[in-house]
This record gives sequence, structure tokens and C-alpha cells, in this order.
Amino acid sequence: MPHAQLSSQPAPQVHTCGDRRRLEFQPGMIQSEMLLSRPDHLLLRYARAMMCFTLFVPRPRHILMVGLGGGSLLKFCHRHLPDARITVLELRADVIALREQFMVPPDDARLRIIETDAVSYIRQHPGCADVLLLDGFDEMGLPPALGSARFYADCLRALLPGGVLVANLFSYDEHYPAMLARLMLTFRGAVCSFDGIAGNNRIVFAAKPEQHAAGRAMRAVRLARWRRACGLAFLNRLLPAWQLWRMRRRSAAGRN
Repeated sequence: MPHAQLSSQPAPQVHTCGDRRRLEFQPGMIQSEMLLSRPDHLLLRYARAMMCFTLFVPRPRHILMVGLGGGSLLKFCHRHLPDARITVLELRADVIALREQFMVPPDDARLRIIETDAVSYIRQHPGCADVLLLDGFDEMGLPPALGSARFYADCLRALLPGGVLVANLFSYDEHYPAMLARLMLTFRGAVCSFDGIAGNNRIVFAAKPEQHAAGRAMRAVRLARWRRACGLAFLNRLLPAWQLWRMRRRSAAGRN
């Protein structure tokens, strides 16, 4: 989205009720939510589901995120993946200005939040990340530029060997089938998702289509299809909880 259009957008809204604080771009449209008592806890189902990227890249060196919001994914990764560098691309200065209200840690050697257009940045930084998390919504939904064939091609080039892209999409978005088809084409079929783990959010995983990376993705696809065929798709809902438990356990062991 061009910077010239940002001034016409309504300011992001922060609402606090008891232990919960949430970010909205429109009334009732929750972009991010946190517990004041546990700021790095993942409350929203779709955010927990996105962390299943650790099935593909258990120990990422560099995580590139598109969209800051309230920083939920950033905070969880910063705490529980201590060996990973994290770069967050956020177009809106007024969203970045809320980082202290959402207890986002300051920039340091491991963390950078950059005010920039993600489309241009990713095009200019090939081979820069192991994990690319796409969660760049505004009050109108997903900007078209973040679902285009050219953008997905740039994302593929931005991934290092063995890397994975994770896209948060909405099943009721009229462009969802086309975006999924573009991902399938760009990543040569090394794409999968898990039914039923994030409501109307569809969390799509696309692995860099090299031999070992594609093998990971296809194993995940076969597992998801087998569960669905056997009537066991409900087991997919256990995946995020299992992965987050493993990450917390591993990071706690590293701190001791």
C-alpha cells in the first residue's frame, strides 16, 4: 500500500479490559490480543497455528515477519527461539508506535522492526530468511499486493535452502482460491495446511522446493490427508499446542 494512502486510514485502536489488551483497526475486528500478565503468551488460535512452522524449520536462524500488529508472534519467537534473529516489516508508523503498550521488546542484536513496504523489501533481499511469516492485514483485509504471483515469487527467492513460508489467509476471502493456486504454482506443489486448527483462518505452509525441503512438506501433506480420510482431522488441532509445549520446554531447559 502506498504511503500516501496511509494518512486516510483510521488510527489503530487499543482496548484494555482486565488482563487483556487488544489491537483493532476497525471496531470489533481484532488484529492482536495479549495478556498483560503474560505478554509473550499466544492467545489467538491463528497465531498458535502459524508457529507450526517449527515442524519444517525447528531451529531457524532468521525469521522475517510481514506485519507487526501487537507483536504476538514476535514476542513468542523472541522468547522461545533464542538463537533466531527476527526482522519485522511494518508499513504503518502508528502501529510501530504502540510497541510499548504491547510490551514488544526493544530492538537489539536479535530483533529489528523496520518501517517499510514489505513488497519492496522482500524483492530487494533474496536469500535472507529461513522462515517468512505473512500476516500483513489492514482494516480492509489482506492487501492485494501481498497475495500476487510476483510477490510469492519474490518470497520464494527470499527463502534460504530448506526455508518455509507461512501465510495467514481467510477462507471467506473471494481471492483465497486464486492465492492458494499461486502458492502451489510458485512452490511447485510443496504446500500444505492443516484443517480445523484456526477457524476461518487458513494457515498455509509452503516449503522451498528443493529435495529435502519438499520432502518435509509432502510428509505433512500426506499426514493431513490421511487424518482427513480416516476422520481424524480433529487431531490437527493438537499440533499447535504440542509444538508450543515443545518450544517452551526447550527454551526453559536452555535458560536453566
